[in-house]
Amino acid sequence: MCVIIVTMFANTSPISIVFFIIALLISMVIHEVMHGVMAKFLGDDTASEMGRLTLNPLKHIDVMTTLILPVVMILLGLPPILAAKPVPFNPERVRFGEYGAALVGLAGPLTNFVLALLGAILAHVFVSASPIMIQFLITFIEINVLLMVFNLIPFPPLDGSRVLYAFAPRKIQEIMERIESMGFLFVLFIILFLFQFISPVIVGIESNIFNFLIRI
Repeated sequence: MCVIIVTMFANTSPISIVFFIIALLISMVIHEVMHGVMAKFLGDDTASEMGRLTLNPLKHIDVMTTLILPVVMILLGLPPILAAKPVPFNPERVRFGEYGAALVGLAGPLTNFVLALLGAILAHVFVSASPIMIQFLITFIEINVLLMVFNLIPFPPLDGSRVLYAFAPRKIQEIMERIESMGFLFVLFIILFLFQFISPVIVGIESNIFNFLIRI
């Protein structure tokens, strides 16, 4: 699934807000679709059957976690956390068992890396173009790098947890199952609580990757 805590967005000019929303929608939708594409490639067509292999953003927006939750957190003075509606897949139907499920989980963050790389290439190609275009591409790169890094955290329900689950001993798997059973919103608030301690690491990794992409 695709989750993000918005920490990199400080510019509140109207054009910046519009660029942020457009870039985030594009990035989150493609992230979710690629989970479903990978699942289908590995033998599970659940997402396809439910009409989720579409770039229509309305199919990937959850009223509570994509709209209401971030607004409430902003009103409370907290960094907004939002999540797209997760693309469904059946781990029992994908090839390679837990390792197949890990590939499904990795598909989203790796897609964000490819999108960030594409944005960096376009920024270099159009470096002399309109400053507005460059501003959008920079926002697009930042969002995709943050989505990649954040969603690779190995904590349920983030995508990185699928990878950890595939290689972890059974005791660790049981702990992860218990955490996920607590309920999606409760787990999101746990992530928000933990984020204050790991945010310097996340921001540092995101900054290094962003700078690398800008300079290549």
